[in-house]
Amino acid sequence: MARRTRNRTTVATASVAVPPQGGRFRPLDTGGVIRIIQAAIDILANTGIGECPADLARRMVEAGASRRADGRICFPQAMVETAIARAAQRVNLPGYVEDRGLTIGGGSVHIGTGGAATEILDSSTGSFRGAQLGDLYDLMRLVGQLPNIHYGLRPVIARDMDQPFLLDMNTGFACLKACDKPIGISFDSAAHMDPVVSMFDLALGREGGFRAQPFCFGVIVHAVSPLRYAPEGLEIMQRAMAHRMPLQICTAAQAGATSPVTLAGALAQGLAETLAGLMVVDVIESGYPCIFAFMPFISDLRTGAMTGGSGEAAVAAAAAAQLLLHLGLPSTASAGMTDAKTPDAQAGYEKGYTVALSAQAGADMINLSVGMLGSIMAASREALVIDDDMCGAILRTVRGVEMTNTAIDLDRIEAVATGAGHYLGEAQTLELMKTEYVYPSIGNRQSISDWMDAGSRTVWDVAKDRTAALLAEQPSHLPAAREAAIRAAFDIRLPEES
Repeated sequence: MARRTRNRTTVATASVAVPPQGGRFRPLDTGGVIRIIQAAIDILANTGIGECPADLARRMVEAGASRRADGRICFPQAMVETAIARAAQRVNLPGYVEDRGLTIGGGSVHIGTGGAATEILDSSTGSFRGAQLGDLYDLMRLVGQLPNIHYGLRPVIARDMDQPFLLDMNTGFACLKACDKPIGISFDSAAHMDPVVSMFDLALGREGGFRAQPFCFGVIVHAVSPLRYAPEGLEIMQRAMAHRMPLQICTAAQAGATSPVTLAGALAQGLAETLAGLMVVDVIESGYPCIFAFMPFISDLRTGAMTGGSGEAAVAAAAAAQLLLHLGLPSTASAGMTDAKTPDAQAGYEKGYTVALSAQAGADMINLSVGMLGSIMAASREALVIDDDMCGAILRTVRGVEMTNTAIDLDRIEAVATGAGHYLGEAQTLELMKTEYVYPSIGNRQSISDWMDAGSRTVWDVAKDRTAALLAEQPSHLPAAREAAIRAAFDIRLPEES
């Protein structure tokens, strides 16, 4: 199938920052890309998708789909290609502070949090405990301040919120209050969306404010593998669209468990499930702002457990990003899901190559990439700070070697070679030292003797101090009067003194 080129853009608030452009790494050759895409289209045309709600199934059939005798909805190739051609190629995600927004699509790489971890690594005790609302707030406060993390998708479940509605409402509030960048949350029920959006309107100070500035995207699981719709997810999706909330729709089969054991087969089924979500969006409102989280998870086939840090996970995520980039669809990859339980050497190398491959392949958003441990079952504030440092270096590699008009200056080379013998005092060196190069804030580049003289501090030691310093700062973007109005209207459990 040929690559589609379109110019459709939705939601009109974007950032002025220019993100690095990925897409140089291609784990699939051209033949492999075409074969997997065609296999996904054949799956949709022949096997189809099960458990589609009756009203939505009727609309799909009216639009050109067919219904098998067993109730599965099948989409002919021409219908799928039409949906791809008129899908949004760019999705703009405003921040609560508008100039912190992002434009998603086309291989421009953005790093973010994500997941639904239930545990926190407590640096004060060195042990794990159940995540609470205050932990979510602290993690999102760090997201708001760290320079190489561009958006905050709820990383932990607040286990002290013992009712689903209480959880959804307080998750939305904690993320909003903590972070002025684009945020993302999920919902237990479509019925919870109306009051959460009402809260967002109060935060923006005007009725209908969220429709004009949708600073929160909805993270929705639309498919259950293998090849079934998630009816509750589809209901939430439709309610989000009614509120003009940008979508990030997810499918996450595990190779060898809920998708084929071969990476190619898992990619084909996963792409079919991803495009099945597009078919829902297209039949409701073609071109609606939707980002596709195509996340082919990997099983350790010795135990059946998910492995987020494996080499297979890295290449599968990168291939998924490559496929969506080829189709011109805004993408989300999953990376950084180390299987390590602490921010140790294993965590470093697993996060490093998984995030780097997705970024180099041109994933528009990389979820789960920072702060996560234990195959995304736990999160750590200090790991988040360490990973921000890592992501700065990775984003620099995505930029590559920049060939500007002044990048090679033969006259300067002549002058230095026959003169001072070094470039340290050159005007160009001083001018570009902060843009051509990225410097770590956590990583150490001292000599061994200087490092020992300074106390032999590890990256964990430095991260603990930096985390404490960042958390000493309180966010100020949510006006006090608007916060008071929210607290008066809803059962907000985050203490005001936070």
